[in-house]
Amino acid sequence: MHAPDALDFLDIPNPVGGAWRIARRLRPATAAGAKAPGLVWLGGFASDMDGTKASFLDQWAQARGRAFLRFDYSGHGRSEGRFEDGCIGDWLEQSLTVFERSTQGPQIVLGSSMGGWIALLLAQRLAAKGESARLAGLILLAPAVDFTEALMWESFDAATRRELMEKGVLLAKEPDHGPVTRRLIEEGRHHLMLGGLIRAYARVHILQGMRDEAVPWRHALTIVEHLNADPVTLTFIADGDHRLSQPEDLAQLAAAIETMSAPPPGAPPPTLFD
Repeated sequence: MHAPDALDFLDIPNPVGGAWRIARRLRPATAAGAKAPGLVWLGGFASDMDGTKASFLDQWAQARGRAFLRFDYSGHGRSEGRFEDGCIGDWLEQSLTVFERSTQGPQIVLGSSMGGWIALLLAQRLAAKGESARLAGLILLAPAVDFTEALMWESFDAATRRELMEKGVLLAKEPDHGPVTRRLIEEGRHHLMLGGLIRAYARVHILQGMRDEAVPWRHALTIVEHLNADPVTLTFIADGDHRLSQPEDLAQLAAAIETMSAPPPGAPPPTLFD
């Protein structure tokens, strides 16, 4: 057994050959939190598992004895690989495998930005395997569903599109953004969700800042329109930016987890109005 929240690595087979070496931190539940759903963190594009929100969740989970899993996608943080080699399909495959190898029982999956898209894709993969019961719910922070197409490609002018197609990569305009590759855009088209009904097969709570310049708040409304077959709560944070890392934002996140956490045995599930 490894020490609580110790850094370790998982080798995950890459369908095209070799393996991804994925860095993981796993905090097991204690007796106090053993009956409550575990928490799983899916980070954003070019982010890592040691950011403000993930660190806050780790402290929150530790104080309540809740299990908490966080990891870095390939090319991110402490995981191996080049960021430019990754794409949505790769990071989804890694997320599914880490989820299955690291958790037991119902989990609340928390996805930030790109992680929100991956969380919904993960829900579909679990449903296809008959394992929707593994999700106690999804909490999505500024979910960037279809961002490679809706928020990147469709916003590029003709010159930018031509540069990307010819050179294969657009260098990052901001230090913490990461380069955009032709593969990221083209492979992302295999995972687009906004063309029809989106099923999460679980409760969903979206937290969206209205001052978000990376994922416009109207994008959250579009996602909700496509999520109309599952119970969805949408919370707009009037002064929230894309990071949603201010103390008041983190308090909203904690409250969302409390609401979504499973009720005691025999009690009715919470409604959206509890």
